[in-house]
Amino acid sequence: MSGEQRELTFRFLAEPTDVNYGGKVHGGVVMKWIDQVGYAAAVGWAGRYSVTVAVGGIRFVSPIRTSDMVTISAKLVYTGTSSMHFYVDVFARDPMTDDDGRLCTHCMIVFVALDGPEGKPVPVPPWTPSDESDQRLADYALNVMSLSKDIEQAVAQLNG
Repeated sequence: MSGEQRELTFRFLAEPTDVNYGGKVHGGVVMKWIDQVGYAAAVGWAGRYSVTVAVGGIRFVSPIRTSDMVTISAKLVYTGTSSMHFYVDVFARDPMTDDDGRLCTHCMIVFVALDGPEGKPVPVPPWTPSDESDQRLADYALNVMSLSKDIEQAVAQLNG
């Protein structure tokens, strides 16, 4: 049911096919995982086909190694008319140890709900912050997207 699944978590092992020559998972593979979790979260919230429109503030903090247990969590932190902003954390840990893992990557990803795969944007159920923590995340989402727009404008000026 749309408007009910605010958070989603995927867990899996990093595989040998995911890594580069240095034995660490490729950044592009991590970005693919983020997009997959974000898509599932967006469809879970909107109840509709959704597409990625932006990724902002992505930071690679710590590497992911082959056989690490990877946990990717997406949390809805802002909705527009048809857009959904998710804060995403990527953690990894050696499954043979009892540690809580280490933050590897975090970012903001934005999806827009469509009326079909080639369709037009459609409204999503609204989400409203319910506490101070939620409000901070909503403000962060807006700030990251504003910074991303500033970068787009700078690139346009450079190429224009």
